Amino acid sequence: MASAATLLVAGTPAMVASAGPSDAESARQRTVWAGSWAAAVTRGNATGLTNTGLNDQSVRMVVHTTVGGPQFRVRLSNSYGEQAVRVGRATVAKPNTATPDDLSDIDTSTLRVLTFGGATSATMNRGAELVSDPVALPVGDQQDLVLTVHFPTPTGPVTFHGQSRQTTYIGATDLTSAAGGAGFTIRPNCCWFFLSGIDVQRRHSPGSVVVLGDSIADGNGSTVNANKRWPDLLADRLVDARPDVRTPGVLNLSLAGNRLNHEGTEPGAGGFPGYHELGPNALARLDEDVFAQTDARTVITGLGINDIWMSGDSAEQIIASLRQINQQVKARGLRSLVTTLTPYEGHGNPGVWTPEKEATRQAVNAYLRASGEFDGLLDFDRVLRDPAQPSRLLPAYDSGDHIHPNDAGNQALADAVPLRLLGL
Repeated sequence: MASAATLLVAGTPAMVASAGPSDAESARQRTVWAGSWAAAVTRGNATGLTNTGLNDQSVRMVVHTTVGGPQFRVRLSNSYGEQAVRVGRATVAKPNTATPDDLSDIDTSTLRVLTFGGATSATMNRGAELVSDPVALPVGDQQDLVLTVHFPTPTGPVTFHGQSRQTTYIGATDLTSAAGGAGFTIRPNCCWFFLSGIDVQRRHSPGSVVVLGDSIADGNGSTVNANKRWPDLLADRLVDARPDVRTPGVLNLSLAGNRLNHEGTEPGAGGFPGYHELGPNALARLDEDVFAQTDARTVITGLGINDIWMSGDSAEQIIASLRQINQQVKARGLRSLVTTLTPYEGHGNPGVWTPEKEATRQAVNAYLRASGEFDGLLDFDRVLRDPAQPSRLLPAYDSGDHIHPNDAGNQALADAVPLRLLGL
């Protein structure tokens, strides 16, 4: 600002006009932040690692972007922590795909240290988010990134996403610069810890598509470490259809086991105990998981099946909450899409599926198909059901538990999304 003021005082009008780019050039050079990857987070469970937390340990996590850009920033979250959490050091790199364990091994030529206001360490206040400075590393569409964070002091219960369908690597001491994964001795096929998002810098952006769902979108039943959740595969379609700056990001804010009208800790049918990681009721998630996302433009809501099988809710209760989500999404000026509820006969213990619960599912779907209240309908029931037994998944799409689609089923769901409903 000082140099601009000097020009205005000391320079002639002609000199001022030639000192910078034209308005048109400035517009072309202007960049915006766009959401490329995100995860819904919850508080740690009542027992286990997510409750005891981390202490002088490093966590290495792999994420898969949807759209790329010349720079990116990382969002960490302590939203559900019980205390402030110290980030000792954090790095990001691209994976070393030439090694046998390319999920944990990094390409050290791409290693970058995250900074926060210029500092390499920072504190996440209790209940707060921590956003990194821009990282000068170009990231491509559908690019794997490896984030490693060292927590030097006890974190207490973590803020995390419980069903990552991605191996996470945990090891003692500061391993943020480790090229290989040998020091990461704990390797659960779950969980992103204290990580909530990746934003990329783009010249132009059509915004992002937010998926507010349950385990159907969270990827239960899909292949671990393969990015075969249907939102991932939808992102693949979008990149193929629009391989340029007009491609929207896809942000999967789904939580396995999430319900419209109940808390994650509430028990369910068939002896299901309930857990914190299933998250709060969906309406309580809107501010954090939808409206706070970077440049969200479209919301796809796929919820309600857990309210039926776990909690025995009526069609009226489920419809009322779906209508309320739709109303709030539209009030924010966002496009609101909804999915029908998919079949699940054969899933779980006795009482999980009953003819009465099937009638509820059919009633909800009948309303969704006829209401016209949403900006668009994704009829996932029609895609996944067995025509010979409509209360069951088509065997070719069944992961084996009779409720979650396999990779082929997820591909069928992604292929069934009309791109015009996303504003393309």
